[in-house]
This record gives sequence, C-alpha cells and structure tokens, in this order.
Amino acid sequence: MDENRFNMSVRKFLKEVGVTSQREIEKAVWDAVNAGRFKDGATLDAKMTLEIPGVDLTHVVDGQIDIG
Repeated sequence: MDENRFNMSVRKFLKEVGVTSQREIEKAVWDAVNAGRFKDGATLDAKMTLEIPGVDLTHVVDGQIDIG
C-alpha cells in the first residue's frame, strides 16, 4: 500500500465531505430559521455517520450545533 497516496485520498474525501456537509447544514438551518422554526439561542442535535462497507466500518459522531 502506498501510504502517502492513501493519506492524500482520505484527506481529499474528508475535505469534500466537510465542504458539502457544511453547505447542506447551512442551507437547511437558514430555511428553518426563515420559516420561524427556532427561538433565539437554539441548539440542534446532530449526527454524522460514516460508512465504508469494504472494510466493515461504521463510525458515528454525535454533537450539537449552536445556531445562536
């Protein structure tokens, strides 16, 4: 295995995940805010699930997003 190539590929994938996920979160939150679904100081529970079936990986990250 070419460790450098692997590392760069993982980083590229994670960068794409991060950028596209942030865009989708921002759009969904702004739509909800504009629809009046939140009070000031709202916090959203969030969960991200990463799956890589080829290596039997399922990784879940739970957290919160403060929308102020």
